[in-house]
Amino acid sequence: MSWKPVTPPDGPAPRGPGRGALLLGLVLLGLAALAALVVRSDLADPPFQAFDDRWLGWMGGPHDGLYAAAAAALNWFGGPPGVVVPFGLLLVLLLRRSWVSAAFMLGVYLGGNLLVVQGLKHLVDRPRPADPMVRVDHGSFPSGHAASAALLVVLMGALLVPAARRRAWWIGGTVFTLAMMWSRIWLHAHWLSDTAAGAAGGAGAALVAWWLFGPALARESVRPLGRRGAAAGAEGPGRAPAPVSEPVSEPAAAPAPVATPVLLAERSAAPPP
Repeated sequence: MSWKPVTPPDGPAPRGPGRGALLLGLVLLGLAALAALVVRSDLADPPFQAFDDRWLGWMGGPHDGLYAAAAAALNWFGGPPGVVVPFGLLLVLLLRRSWVSAAFMLGVYLGGNLLVVQGLKHLVDRPRPADPMVRVDHGSFPSGHAASAALLVVLMGALLVPAARRRAWWIGGTVFTLAMMWSRIWLHAHWLSDTAAGAAGGAGAALVAWWLFGPALARESVRPLGRRGAAAGAEGPGRAPAPVSEPVSEPAAAPAPVATPVLLAERSAAPPP
């Protein structure tokens, strides 16, 4: 029995998210930018101010009990103390030596908050509702808390959640982002349009960045398999997988004739040469 080397077929090239993520991200960013221009054109009375006032009125009533606890927790999560969550995720990625994922996480989180949120805040500088219940900075539009919540949902879905479970993650992330939007209005820290634009801007920026970095993230996600193969002697970095040997059966030799009585009789009856 001999051994024949067999080269395994190449699998499909790793890919990132499809063009749908890019299209959705651009649409969300465009809506946030359009809302910013509309608000900036008339800070005192933008076209949707009447609806913002009505929605804020529905958030009245006693601000205590379970609702106050939930709003306080969400306010903490979106504020400066809440950075322990994204930077904790960054530490996990660094410990796993996922350098591309760590760079993606840090760059998108900082870029989304500094460029998108703070850029629009300085561009619009909309007044906040009267008597906010928490400490706030300048500029009501857009909501930084809502933007950070939506941005983190997309980032964690891209980096930590398997593709087969992302639908459930998107649903849960949407509920979480809506809860953050509710808390900002309930605390009289933002108008409804502020929170909607913040969520759209944060999610849109993360989706566009995910599409751009998707191929590199996909390649990194399969790289640990290659390292384990190299440790086992199967393949090394930058080298093609070692061919797999499989046994090849050789044709069996014809069996020798068995001396039976009939065969002996035929041999004895045959004339001599």
